[in-house]
Amino acid sequence: MSQKLQLIDTTMRDGSHAVSHSYTKEQVKALAAALDASGVSIIEISHGDGLAGSSINYGFSQTRDIDLIKAAADEIKHAKLGALLLPGIGTITDLEEAYESGVRAIRIATHVTEADIAIQHIKAAKKLGMFTAGFLMMSHMASPEKILEQAKIFEENGVDYVNLADSAGHLLPEEVKARISLLKENLSVPVGFHAHNNLGLAVANSMAAIEAGASYIDGTLRGLGAGAGNCQLEVLSAVVGRMNVNVDINLDRIIHAAELVESMMKRPQVIDTDSLMLGYAGVYSSFLLHAKRAGERFGIRTKDILVELGKRGMVGGQEDMIVDVAYRMAQAQKAAE
Repeated sequence: MSQKLQLIDTTMRDGSHAVSHSYTKEQVKALAAALDASGVSIIEISHGDGLAGSSINYGFSQTRDIDLIKAAADEIKHAKLGALLLPGIGTITDLEEAYESGVRAIRIATHVTEADIAIQHIKAAKKLGMFTAGFLMMSHMASPEKILEQAKIFEENGVDYVNLADSAGHLLPEEVKARISLLKENLSVPVGFHAHNNLGLAVANSMAAIEAGASYIDGTLRGLGAGAGNCQLEVLSAVVGRMNVNVDINLDRIIHAAELVESMMKRPQVIDTDSLMLGYAGVYSSFLLHAKRAGERFGIRTKDILVELGKRGMVGGQEDMIVDVAYRMAQAQKAAE
């Protein structure tokens, strides 16, 4: 690749799912300082479902994301402080508050076929002078051609780059290459990729994206994230180092940052049965804990709930429907006994 690779850390955003949105200001300060020293380009902080995501539907944050952003802003000297915003959850007012609190990079995230709902947020971010990306989630649910159509909407409205997210950890490396290559060949802005590890392919898929021309790659310390987690950032850093990829990252310092996050983890970030089924069935990774709770409530195996969600093609924003699905499965099970 000709362009320098930029690594984006989302430990304090996507990783928030895995710790039930319980980060404290002290933890964020320590991680932000360590990450800033490691050479990552953007440090993303917010509720797992983006700015203003703290709610009964998505899970309440222990500390308001704006307060965490302000805490991090005091520690970050080199990287851009970033955040994620999902239209319909976060508003332009939330975007403006984030900017006032120190956020300079914003990623506006939509379902892979709904880029048009981000237009007003993109324009508002660019008006503030923010580095702005369009973020297409659940990219396994659309063809490369459909994704290009949606990416063009982002490009036409002034984004600095387009990011694809394999939100379910469902894609295979060749499928990642097909999507990234088509965007790289047909867009005038750079392309990025965000992997989940539900099938154990997060690093491999990230490498496939790099080989296909992606300039921005997401990762998290220890792979902390929804489902089986994200691309493990310190592992990716070692891999790109071996490949002599043009990237400014200090491996010793990123490993130190990863060691810091270990004491904050609620559980090991592994591919268990339920995480595996997320990837196999193509289900949104942040559905995992919601499905576990619903399964415990109604006596239904989590994996069975996830398979049913996959059959129904449910996407991010439909978390409230998981309880309904589990209830109906329990009722059907009782009727069959």
